[in-house]
Amino acid sequence: MVGVAGVGQFGPNGGSIGVDATIVSVVRPPSSPRSAPATRRVPAAHPVRDPIASTASPAFETTYGTPPASGFVRIPFASATLGAEQPLLNSELLGYGRDPLSPIKDAVTADGNVVVPIDAQAFGFWLKAAFGTPITTGTDPYTHEFRSGGWVLPSLSIETGMPEVPRFAMYSGCVLDTLSWQMQRSGLLTATASLVAQGETTATSSATGTLSELTLQRFGHFNGAITRNGIALGNIVSAEITYANNLDRVETIRSDGRIDGADPSIAALTGRIEVRFADQLLVTQAINGDPCEMTFAYTLPSGESLTLTAHAVYLPRPRIEIAGPQGVQATFDWQAARDVTLGRMCTVTLINAIEEY
Repeated sequence: MVGVAGVGQFGPNGGSIGVDATIVSVVRPPSSPRSAPATRRVPAAHPVRDPIASTASPAFETTYGTPPASGFVRIPFASATLGAEQPLLNSELLGYGRDPLSPIKDAVTADGNVVVPIDAQAFGFWLKAAFGTPITTGTDPYTHEFRSGGWVLPSLSIETGMPEVPRFAMYSGCVLDTLSWQMQRSGLLTATASLVAQGETTATSSATGTLSELTLQRFGHFNGAITRNGIALGNIVSAEITYANNLDRVETIRSDGRIDGADPSIAALTGRIEVRFADQLLVTQAINGDPCEMTFAYTLPSGESLTLTAHAVYLPRPRIEIAGPQGVQATFDWQAARDVTLGRMCTVTLINAIEEY
């Protein structure tokens, strides 16, 4: 209960002042229990959708644009930007006032990137998507040889899943456009696969069935080496490798707004190497215009390995600058071409325990 504890007139030294000072206090009956503090109602927060639970599962298609009933594999990935979008077209029609008429839908575009670790097993699926079916020899470990220049590229269906939403998106008719990665002294080794898809279908449950599992045997930057004509190439600070199929989207007239396919055109293998300028070896090659063979390789202590061999690499003449007291570096934006003897531009060799891709 609330009561008046005292009323009086007083000053600093006990003298009176002209204003009443009223002291108000709360008095509780002795027998009444202390009241519990009032409970404040907090609105329930929306559940957090954790990306750690996300999945990505590819499978090669028998018929372009048709997801297979089985054969999906759980793969490791760092991020995925696969998605489909369909923009709206503003109405250009007049005669209905200043306010616009309703927009109409444009064609569907489905594409995106998947960032994956370069490992001894799952990376073979991306190599098959980039080059086609490999030539496999040996018995555990198996040697898979991927060759450039193939006329037919396989298509994939890739399902990305967010089970906590739930949302599962199936991207069918995926064809690999580019595959690129960097080599450096330290850090995490990943590759970026850029894909062109035909379309997207979403559902609240997965359509992949039972997934096949692979053993993650990841390569690191410290497992890497670069050679030129079979001899280790020193003074390399960093390197970039990009293989491109330069896909041509078959944009025919369809009622669903999707493409009819993605055909490969002239392939390209390009990159960049940054070197500490310690000798004239690469500059001399660039000036002379002669090709060389370069390999970019990774090897695990357990024997698994990945080797990309560019059979005819041409170097441009670089600008050599003295920018200050630090060491001088030179950058070569190299490009590979078809080797006359072998009849192809590059070969990728993957050695692991997988029997076939």
